[in-house]
Amino acid sequence: MKKLLLLAASALLGACQSMPPAAEARLDGEVFYLQRIALPPSATLSVSLQDVSLADAPALVLAEQRGPVKGQVPLPFHLRYDPAQVKPGHRYSLSARIEVDGKLMFITTEHHGVKLDGSDPQPLQLRVDAVR
Repeated sequence: MKKLLLLAASALLGACQSMPPAAEARLDGEVFYLQRIALPPSATLSVSLQDVSLADAPALVLAEQRGPVKGQVPLPFHLRYDPAQVKPGHRYSLSARIEVDGKLMFITTEHHGVKLDGSDPQPLQLRVDAVR
């Protein structure tokens, strides 16, 4: 009986080890703005991939990159997401924002839809507009 239990446990552990890790997909791109101004060193960039399918509900964030700005525009971003979260028939969008000392300075004002089926051109280009 103990041998049978030990054999079953080792088979279960072996199956867990041989399972491939969850697949990961990636979107790469650049955030830019048209104003001819430099960003201060305290600027931060946030880019997110969202499910925007439901009109009367908040968007569901699938992936987000947030951190200090390094350099000037165009600002690169790299979003990793789990393709298992992508649902057929849903709509997905990218959004970006630049803040300085916690104050919003630039934000996307247009819909930047992505299909997430491998046909999205990369690098993606996201324009942000100044907040007044």
